[in-house]
Amino acid sequence: MLANIQKLITLCLAAFAAAWFAAFQNNQPGLACLGAIAIIFGYTVILAAEFVLLKLLSQGDKVDQPTWNELLSAWWGEVTTTPMIFCWRQPFQSNAIPDVLGPKETVSGRRGVVFIHGFFCNRGFWTPWYQRLQAKGHAFVGLSMVPVLGSIDHYVPQIDQAVTSVTAATGLTPLIICHSMGGLAVRAWLKDRQGESRAFHVVTIGTPHRGTWLARFGQAQNTRQMRLKSNWHTDLDTDMPVGRHRLFTCWYSSSDNIVFPCATATLPGADNRIIKSFAHVEMAFAPQVMRATLALLDKNEA
Repeated sequence: MLANIQKLITLCLAAFAAAWFAAFQNNQPGLACLGAIAIIFGYTVILAAEFVLLKLLSQGDKVDQPTWNELLSAWWGEVTTTPMIFCWRQPFQSNAIPDVLGPKETVSGRRGVVFIHGFFCNRGFWTPWYQRLQAKGHAFVGLSMVPVLGSIDHYVPQIDQAVTSVTAATGLTPLIICHSMGGLAVRAWLKDRQGESRAFHVVTIGTPHRGTWLARFGQAQNTRQMRLKSNWHTDLDTDMPVGRHRLFTCWYSSSDNIVFPCATATLPGADNRIIKSFAHVEMAFAPQVMRATLALLDKNEA
């Protein structure tokens, strides 16, 4: 469903830009070009506004404040990454690389991976990661969680099935890699299923572990759950076993335009790792994040 929605949005934007250009190209060619450019690249202004809000609202955050140069670099990275994700991989290529769960003689004994995307995303988000795992011969499952705008708690059975499938294929507990809201979904799964023994390690990238300021504008159930200091967040750690957070590596960025204040993307007791000059989406493909995360697969191999 999400792929179809994003296809429609992409095609409508392209059609609107083409119609605008066609309407004005003969009499007002300058207006024709400017209008078409504004339609196609209007998202860059929205991104810029997010970075300004990040800068203004992160004053007093314990994380080192990003410089304007770092924010400009992060903005440009997001400008180039966002259309690749939301206008190509997710709407048109979400199933271009299918899950790998066998044959067992090729994946058994090699640790597998479960990928869990963030808000308004699907499994196509992770395509560059799939390519790396294919080359190394690891099993993996990339979820496309539904309902898109439902409660994060509704994703628990889907995560549970993915973990079960990868474990059955490999004989090993999986590495779980999450972006943004996906990290909260895993924490909900850990709470509901007491799943610590079923996960080798959890890596979260830009996850609003303690909420994000921007979520105040969202009205969907899962965005309301991601608001700062929401009751849902508080309940995640209720009766939590000692040491659960040590299962996590949390990557966060001082230039994250979606999850801020930036320290909200950390967990006490986790391996919290900061990077700079990477925004919310591009951070998931930062070379140091991919390299360090995939290196975990080589630990404790059977």
